[in-house]
This record gives sequence, structure tokens and C-alpha cells, in this order.
Amino acid sequence: MQVTIELPEDIANQFAGDLSGLSRAATEALAIEGIRSGKLSTGQARRMLGFQTRMQVDDFLKAHGVYLPLTTQSVEHDAELSRTFREQWPSSQTPHR
Repeated sequence: MQVTIELPEDIANQFAGDLSGLSRAATEALAIEGIRSGKLSTGQARRMLGFQTRMQVDDFLKAHGVYLPLTTQSVEHDAELSRTFREQWPSSQTPHR
């Protein structure tokens, strides 16, 4: 879908020097607001921004001061996943730091 917005030229120039830069700035702003408001998932933002990996989305969000909320459930899930991996990986094979 293509979306058109009208901006005074001087304001548009503050965002980007050319139209493609302005289009990207608008797409990024929409993705950021979508994540902040909870209207977009990180997967949807990844597709919008043309990123290949979740890590790229995480880096993008971090660079723009957007941090995903942690829930008790997500922390407990991560802890359980960590325990499962630890149990499946004998201590003799644990990578050393």
C-alpha cells in the first residue's frame, strides 16, 4: 500500500535532503510508533523496514530508544529455556569464556 502525506517543503527538508530519505524517515517513524503503541509486532516492523533478522530490528529499536517491555512470563520462559539447554549440554562441553 502506498501512503501519501503532505508536508511543507521546509519541514520535509529537515527530515531528509531527498524524497527517498523522507520516505524512509516516515517508514521508520511509523514502525517506531507502531512498536511503542503495541500496534505492531517486531516481526511486522522487521518486514516494514526490510530487515532480514530480529537482531537488526532490536538494534534499530535500541538506537531509537525503544525498549520492549519485559513481562514476568517472558523472563520465566527465558529462564526455563536456559535450564533446559544447560541440562542437555554436559558441563564438560560448556563453552569457556
